[in-house]
Amino acid sequence: MSSIAVIDYGMGNLHSVAKALEHVQPGVEVRVTADHDQILSADRVLLPGVGAIRDCMGEIRRLKIDEIVREAIASGKPFLGICIGFQALMRHSEENGGVDCLNHFDGNTLFFGDDLKDADGEKLKVPHMGWNQVKQLDDHPLWQGIDNGSRFYFVHSYYVKAEQRQMVAATCDYSVEFDVALTQDNVFAVQFHPEKSQKAGLQLLKNFLNWDGKA
Repeated sequence: MSSIAVIDYGMGNLHSVAKALEHVQPGVEVRVTADHDQILSADRVLLPGVGAIRDCMGEIRRLKIDEIVREAIASGKPFLGICIGFQALMRHSEENGGVDCLNHFDGNTLFFGDDLKDADGEKLKVPHMGWNQVKQLDDHPLWQGIDNGSRFYFVHSYYVKAEQRQMVAATCDYSVEFDVALTQDNVFAVQFHPEKSQKAGLQLLKNFLNWDGKA
């Protein structure tokens, strides 16, 4: 039986993620845990997250999850970051006055701004909340069975912009174009919430549970 560790550092929507994983692959062993051995012995690892990046990174470092994440990624096993778990993999975030993150991906997390407007000059709400189209930029295995332009569910006030553009697997537009999926080797990370994104999101989670960690 395959196993997946959902890293529990007190900041993720753990119940929804675990239930979604069990739904798309009945019989999968889902471990919601912060335990070093339980995480590193799993076949796959998922880093979720909701809330403010300062609190998330504070707990990640206090619980030494940063070390576990680096070990898990270095092991070559499939690794998925979601929402703040995606932003935590960047170098730095502007949120909370500026917070250094895990520095796995080159790039930063930026604020949408207080005066965001659409093409018609209408003011856009921040946070960016709700459904938006995702433009796939590659044929990564995690996009299998998901139409390009499919809509996913977002909740965030800060967005990612990667420096190494070859790592960008998808973008989205909300007045500014921003990166919503990055990939490198055995790591795939997304800004949106696949567990809340109905058919397309569940398909992505199913693809992750069947992914061997290779592009």
